Formats: sequence, structure tokens, C-alpha cells
Amino acid sequence: MSVKKEFNYDVVVVGAGNAALCAAIASSESVSDILVLEKGPKHKRGGNSYFTDGAIRFAFNGLDDLREIIPGITDEEARKINMPPYPIDKYHNDLMEATGGKSKPELAEHLVSQSYETIKWMYKNKVDFDLIYDNQSFKKDGVYHFWGGLPVKTRGRGVGLIEQLNKRAEELDIEVWYESPAVQINKDSNEVSSIVVNTYGENVTVQTNSVILACGSFEANKKLRTEKLGENWANTVARGTEYNTGDGLSMAFEVGAQPYGEWSGAHAIGTDANAPSVGDFTKPGDIFKKHSYPLGIMINKDGHRFVDEGADFRNYTYAKYGREILNQPDQIAYQIYDKQVRPMLRDEYDRKEATCYKADTIEELAAQLDVNKKQFVRTIEQYNNAVQDAPYEPSEKDGKGTEGIPLPKSNWALMIEKSPFYAFPVTCGITFCFGGLKANKYGEVLDKNDKPIHGLYAAGEMIGGIFYENYPGGSGLMSGAVFGKTAGTSAGKYVKDNFF
Repeated sequence: MSVKKEFNYDVVVVGAGNAALCAAIASSESVSDILVLEKGPKHKRGGNSYFTDGAIRFAFNGLDDLREIIPGITDEEARKINMPPYPIDKYHNDLMEATGGKSKPELAEHLVSQSYETIKWMYKNKVDFDLIYDNQSFKKDGVYHFWGGLPVKTRGRGVGLIEQLNKRAEELDIEVWYESPAVQINKDSNEVSSIVVNTYGENVTVQTNSVILACGSFEANKKLRTEKLGENWANTVARGTEYNTGDGLSMAFEVGAQPYGEWSGAHAIGTDANAPSVGDFTKPGDIFKKHSYPLGIMINKDGHRFVDEGADFRNYTYAKYGREILNQPDQIAYQIYDKQVRPMLRDEYDRKEATCYKADTIEELAAQLDVNKKQFVRTIEQYNNAVQDAPYEPSEKDGKGTEGIPLPKSNWALMIEKSPFYAFPVTCGITFCFGGLKANKYGEVLDKNDKPIHGLYAAGEMIGGIFYENYPGGSGLMSGAVFGKTAGTSAGKYVKDNFF
């Protein structure tokens, strides 16, 4: 390796998304010379965070807590809001239930307990938030009833979050190098001493006593996806940045870091069957996802349903149902709706990018689709006959389900009977992989003896052991912020205490 030039920084952050920028900002509270490394060009900065819808899950005790970070909510507006509290124990239980109790206790407790404090810290650092009226509430008798413990998003979604974090970083004189992937971490004994960076094609050595790895997992690396997740993941849509290829993981392993977490698992959702193979930075935001399936049913190409669409709020099922779609014939399924629920679908169904088939009868709809047409019609007939006569309430788990069919729909089961009828084809889109590095609640990366590698920290998707099989919606963005802030604080303190 040819290495030229030398630079000196107190802390180097690898990555430039939500977790990385939170880490850089937190580091600046202790030290002054901070460098952020972005693998992509400036117009493609922000990692997966750029593509998020911005929903961020944190614990809160009621609307008053939310008004602290959304002061624009007026008294008049507040009177029209029904906001159930989402306490720490509820968040913790939701996380543990979603992960089958596998989430590492130390990390789970830290994520949950620090979530609201981190949100307030982000607001202090000029990140703005809004209520999610459109997708997380239903209006009834003039009152907005929020549900699912996820009422808040970052203003401007992921694009706005990245813009605001970068603006704050600029105010704090945090330096960012674009088109500058890190390629090697150097140690002296068991302490980080420098990092090699390829900046605009030239290798340079950056002297530093602390490196924070926050550059995503390996979801955009086809070779690693197939090796770790399985052959059927080879052509999965990578919903976010093309630059999350596992570089940080490889560098960490080379200096003795311990792999950890569910390396065969990933966050995967149902996304438009015609979505691009990687995230399109010219069409920012999470525009291709299809998350209203609890209001309808999903049918594969053989004409069969394959999941309980109403098992729970979409916040608790969408991150695993993408994997179920992946396991269907040709990795395709169709979300089916009728006129009754069409106005209730999320806004992504109204975008020009949404692939949609529409017909006046179920038979005519089937004729347009690449499905076993007879079985498709039969499945809908059997489903309709199984729907129970009970009150329909989309803002809560209403228990309006089916009886007498092998695969039930547990909630929100309405007959698909009013024309026109709609079909939205979906495939599997991978967001991030659950396998990562072993780290403690301070963000310190641990070696194979569970000892910290001094000066090496991790945040965001880099940390394994938090999510297994599934996760509560909005927890990924929150985890990135919590552990980004934590790692930044730890790194800054480590450098200040030991090298000043």
C-alpha cells in the first residue's frame, strides 16, 4: 500500500449518516479536531439515513414531553390530539418481543433508557421534529388518535435530518472529507494510533487516537449478502446507499474486533417490485416502500396468502415481512385492496413511482397479474367468507379477524368487495444487516476476549446484538442517534483524558 502525507485529528468518524454525524457532534463537546470520512461524493452523502422516512422511536410520558422537542404544537392543536404515553418499559418490552428476547440486555437497556434524552440532545443541536399525522394517526370525531408508539419524525424526513446534522457540524467546524473511504486502522499495542484514508485516489495517513466506525453494514455488497444471508438474497433491492459494503467491519476485524449478532439476519421490507436496485439519490426519501398491508391482504404468484397481515401494527411486522416476500415464488407478492381502504393507504401508494393495477372485478384484476388466476380468485373468496362481523377500528388492534381459514388475519379484516380493486406488486428490499461488531454500552468495540480495543468505537448499523429477526419501527434511526452520541462522548472523553 502506497501511503502519502500525514494529518492529525483528535477523533476520526468513518461514515457520514445519522449515527456518524451524531458521533462527530458529541465528540466536539470534549475535543476540537474532528474529521468525518464520507465514502461517497458530496451529493450522495448521508448513508442510509438519507433515504429514511425519518420516523424515530423513543420513550415519552405524554404529549407534554413531545411539546418540549416540537414547541410549535399550539394549545389548540394539542386539544385535538390523543397521544398515548410510550414509557420506557413499553419500549423495552416491544424491543424484546420483536427480537424474541435476544437483544443484548446491556445494549437494549441503553437504547431505550437514553432515547428521550438523545432526542432532546438532537433538538438542542438544531434537529427539528414533527408529528407524523399522516401515517401514525387516524382522525375520529375531530381528534387525531396516535398509535404504535411512533408519533414523531425528523423534519424533512431523512433528507432534512442529514441537512440539519451537516449544518450543525459546519457550525462546530467539524471537517468532512468526501470520496474518502477509510481503508485501514493502525494500532500501537492495543491502542488506535492512526487510520489510512484513500482520498480522491490518494492514500494518506491520518494520525488519531480515536476512530468511530459508523459506516453501515454490508447490505449493498452482493457477495457478502449471499455469503452471510443466503443465495436468495443475491438480487435483493438495496433500499439505501450503494456505499454500505462492509468496509468498516473488515477494518475492525483486521485489528481484532469480535463479530457479534445475527449475521444471517437483516431488516427487510416489502418494496415496489420495480424499485431501483440501490437507493436513488435523485429521488430521496423512502418512496418505494409499501407499508399499508395490514389494511388488505398479500397474495403470492401461486395465488396464496402467506402471512397474517393483521398480526400487529405494521411498526412491528414490516421489518420481517420483507423476508417472507423474499421466500415467495420469484420473490414477488401482490398487496390487494378495495375501494373501502384505498383512501386510507399511506402516501407512498399515491406517488407516480408506485406500480399499481386496477380493475372493476377481482377476475379482471387477476387477468392483469402474473398469478395463478383461479387460485387468486379462490383465495379472495375464501378470505371474504371468513371475515367476522365485528367493529373495524384501524387506530387499534381491533380483533376484527377471520375464522375458518388455515392462515388467519387477526385484525383489520374487511371483506375485499367494493370496486375498484387494486394490486400493488412488491418484492424484498433490504435495509441493513443485523450482524456487526461486539460493543458495550459505551460504544467501545470489544476484542475476542471481550476487552475494549482502546480508541475504537462503533455506532449505528456497525453494532451487532441489538436487533434479531425483527425490530420495532423507528428503532434503527434511534439506535444510530443514541449510540452515535454515546460513542462520540466516549471517544472525546478518552482522548481528552489520555492525550491532553
